[in-house]
Amino acid sequence: MLFASVLRRNCVQSTISGRRYVHNKKVRIGCSSGFWGDTPTAVPQLLYGGNIQYLVCDYLSEVTMSLLVAARSKNPQLGFTPDFVESVAPHLTQIKKQGIKIVTNGGGINPKACVDMLQTLAKKQGTEFKIAYVLGDDLMPRKELLQKEGIKEMFSKQDFPSTVNSMNAYYGAGPIVKALELGADIVITGRSTDSALALAPLMYEFGWKNTEFDKLAAGSLAGHLIECGSQCTGGNHTDWESVPDFDNLGFPVAEVSNDGEILITKAPNTGGILTLGSVGEQMLYEIGDPKAYVLPDVVADFSNVQMKETEEGVVVWGAKGTPPTPDYKISATYLDGFKATCVVNFAGRKSVEKCRVIADSIFKRTRMIFKKLNVPDFDKVHVQVIGAEECFGANAVGPTGYPREAVLWMAVKHHDKKALGIWAKEIAACGTGGTPGITATMGGRPKPSPCLKLFSFLYPKSKMDADVHLDGQIESYTASQFDQVASDDVLKKPEEKSLENLPVGGHTYRLEELAYTRSGDKGNSCNVGVIARHPAYLPYIKHALSTEKVYSHFKHVFEGPGGLVRRYDCPGIHGLNFVLESSLGGGGIASLRPDPQGKAYGQILADIILVNMPSKEEIVRRSE
Repeated sequence: MLFASVLRRNCVQSTISGRRYVHNKKVRIGCSSGFWGDTPTAVPQLLYGGNIQYLVCDYLSEVTMSLLVAARSKNPQLGFTPDFVESVAPHLTQIKKQGIKIVTNGGGINPKACVDMLQTLAKKQGTEFKIAYVLGDDLMPRKELLQKEGIKEMFSKQDFPSTVNSMNAYYGAGPIVKALELGADIVITGRSTDSALALAPLMYEFGWKNTEFDKLAAGSLAGHLIECGSQCTGGNHTDWESVPDFDNLGFPVAEVSNDGEILITKAPNTGGILTLGSVGEQMLYEIGDPKAYVLPDVVADFSNVQMKETEEGVVVWGAKGTPPTPDYKISATYLDGFKATCVVNFAGRKSVEKCRVIADSIFKRTRMIFKKLNVPDFDKVHVQVIGAEECFGANAVGPTGYPREAVLWMAVKHHDKKALGIWAKEIAACGTGGTPGITATMGGRPKPSPCLKLFSFLYPKSKMDADVHLDGQIESYTASQFDQVASDDVLKKPEEKSLENLPVGGHTYRLEELAYTRSGDKGNSCNVGVIARHPAYLPYIKHALSTEKVYSHFKHVFEGPGGLVRRYDCPGIHGLNFVLESSLGGGGIASLRPDPQGKAYGQILADIILVNMPSKEEIVRRSE
């Protein structure tokens, strides 16, 4: 029998102020989407094999918000992520039958339109749902007011831009909990913290108070571990060769107890793996200081979280929490000119050299035309030859190691869209007036697109109440304010302690032989999590990976002021977390690079060489 119906029949429940309290039971939450574009096959996998009570679906990013703004400007009925509706619509009857509740941020900037479409599709299938939606995160109606307030970007201190086209607060779990208390079967939000999609059901089911910060941290960790879908069950895993059946990768289920203990599992007969490495990598993904992961509901401390592999999956415990800050983080995007990208394939001997010659000729000819037309030069240019290992900087192979095929990546930015059109026209001439071996220009002539940049700032929660809508009823949610906020000790800069007197030897290892690595982005910064494969390896890793060493390894990725490396300890999983600030060339929505989110940085660091080490066996033996 399905877990949801067993729960309803057998557990002891009490209801206070509309909230259901579940005693001595566990709540199972499955995540079917980690981003806009994830596979729709995850929904039936979790429905029929996940044994879940809640289905959460995460879709939003900064670039997604801007795309949704553009969609709604063309059609007022758009502005939500159509993938959400398309993925759940075929299964609404089964979702209703099982009593599974859904929480999603797929409402984007138009949650009501998403609700209307979903209700229409449900009625066509002869079923109905109580669907709530949350409004209030969109600050665009306050744009003029914010300009007058002198808002500054929270990292660069840049002035508030006049060309802002999207601006949304990261709400926490509170508005979703309110919707569940009102009786919602499905909750559709706009921008909310990804982990809040899972935290809210746990607060609702267990009756966790907003002052039980350790439990809120545990619930946030559960959400964080599953929010990227199959990325914690083998996706993007360092040991990818050990991951079976990528075509049927299992999507994660978090089974959470009232005390905050988490079991990360997946549906039976699905691909992927559940190991300390796969789950640990996800814990460090896209965070900064593990001791102070600032969320709307809690400042979470993951530094002493521990994990254990079991037959059912990976058990996780040990998260701690302190009161949240008084502000919401706001992510805005603004127009900063236009950009275009061209990708050309080359084959044959000296393909790398061919790429460089052709790129140089295109830009020389374009600039000659610019000069004649009095057009200013490009604002920014990025040329990279894929095949020459340029993403490895000084650690790339030399010319003798170049392959006989290569890909030329050219990307440009200009404030005038017409200037990009001039550049794009000059590319085609190389088909007959360039080197031999040019085989294809991907996507044809490059088309200019808006260059959107991220502008983040903090705004008082007291000025940003959320409105929860359900069946014509509107309930307001006001975030609680706490006298005690995260202390300076929690938020202070990391200290890097030197390690001396480590035994030495004659062995050399690549970091990947000693550790798992994974990288992710936050704005224009990238983090790289490093987890020792054995606790005894960690002192050697820490000794080798100083901030200076890591900065030198990635020196080629830093642009302009602000580039630096911070290192944080995460002893619970024998790990380190590095944050490479200002390392992405503008970040995911503005960067001209082929890796705008630093997805390869973990792999690049994994190739760093550790020398003068004892054998791995001896290191382990000495630790016993």
